[in-house]
Amino acid sequence: MIETDNPSPELLRKVVRTPTGFLAMGFGSGLARTLPGTLGTAVSIPICLLMKQMPHLWYMAAVIASFIVGIWLCDRTTKALGVHDHKSIVWDEFVGFFITMIFLDVTIMSVVVAFFLFRLFDIFKPWPISWLDKNVHDGTGIMIDDLVAGLFAGVSAKLIFLAYSIL
Repeated sequence: MIETDNPSPELLRKVVRTPTGFLAMGFGSGLARTLPGTLGTAVSIPICLLMKQMPHLWYMAAVIASFIVGIWLCDRTTKALGVHDHKSIVWDEFVGFFITMIFLDVTIMSVVVAFFLFRLFDIFKPWPISWLDKNVHDGTGIMIDDLVAGLFAGVSAKLIFLAYSIL
């Protein structure tokens, strides 16, 4: 794989037209010029809301399957782009948000809180997220830091809602 900092616009357009690139790039949302991860997370919300209508165990199975498939999608797409974890790859944000919502019932407030907490953990990457981001590579590396960010965000949101209900 030839490593470049920035694939050409032509290469990005070519890759997003493939089934793996289309999914890894969040149906094209990852091609946004600014804040592609935030837009990718926003695009994942309606998908998550549909998935949350399934029984909880099915939702969990869908999230696990999305994570496993995501390792493959992100690995293939990063190799096609020649850049590890290019900002256009946002499938990891989809799955990270799905993981965040495992802990929560669907309300407008829970979705808003989950969105902001997940983005905070994903952007600022406190330990061990930062360690995973730097030390785990390929598709697994792209996915694993968002898995942990989703867990941190989900647990944090749940604790916030529990504390609020006690007051």
